[in-house]
Amino acid sequence: TPGGSSSGSAAAVAAGMVPLAVGTQTIGSMIRPAAYCGVVGFKPTHGRIPSDGVIPNAPTFDTVGLFAPDVVTLAPAAAVLCHGWRASGEGGETAGRRPVLAVPLGPYLDRADAEARSSFEERAGHLAAAGFTVRRVPFPDDFERVVAEQRVINRYELARSHAVWFPRHGERYREQTVAAIREGQRMSHDAYAAALRARADFRERLVAAMDRDGIDLWITPAATGPAPYGLKSTGNSVMSLPWSYAGAPALALPAGRAANSLPLGVQCVARPGADERLLGWAPDVESVLVGASAPV
Repeated sequence: TPGGSSSGSAAAVAAGMVPLAVGTQTIGSMIRPAAYCGVVGFKPTHGRIPSDGVIPNAPTFDTVGLFAPDVVTLAPAAAVLCHGWRASGEGGETAGRRPVLAVPLGPYLDRADAEARSSFEERAGHLAAAGFTVRRVPFPDDFERVVAEQRVINRYELARSHAVWFPRHGERYREQTVAAIREGQRMSHDAYAAALRARADFRERLVAAMDRDGIDLWITPAATGPAPYGLKSTGNSVMSLPWSYAGAPALALPAGRAANSLPLGVQCVARPGADERLLGWAPDVESVLVGASAPV
């Protein structure tokens, strides 16, 4: 599978059909396809690119982003599409220093499979050897709660977003979407409101942890492993979940290949609103990852 749900955009860029493509992400529908297809995927801060006209899934999370073969191709398009873009290149806020990188230790990172984790640790070592500061920070420690609260918000909003269409055209929805809408219909407004408060708290804790430990970018595997075989599943989006939950900007960069020759990726995540810094620092990170992946 090339992933989901913006897999067509990622595959088109990977195949060289187009140099740039648009996608959407609610949980991991850009970062995961980018990793599976070996291209660059950019999910900006929630709301930075207008989503007018996009059929909603969960408006709290739904984000429009971009795919490209490399950062240098993607960055100019992001500067045009993102609202209020601030120049951060030469002479800007990322000039003259490298970002401090952090690996979030704990139950979240444990969701990556052994091969993806091993490859990621190797790439983190290459970044450290290239002069990046790479710290290891325990976070988040309540990951299962984050997963549960994200599900409540997603399902509740999905059911309400499709409240008019679903009764009229429910037979045309795929089975998985029908089940998700039915689940959302059973959720109470109180549960939804509590989940939104938990999300706001998580976002505050994320930023506080970055401030406390001097972190510029989190780095993680972009997916739990290489693309699974077949089309029955689009793969697992869990590596994107906490960052999409917080509305933070994320970037998938190609980072080597698995034993079966399928692509793997590294995900870089900045604090909400720091899209310019993320893309300003990305070429330096990308160059190390490309060098580490080059054949000897």
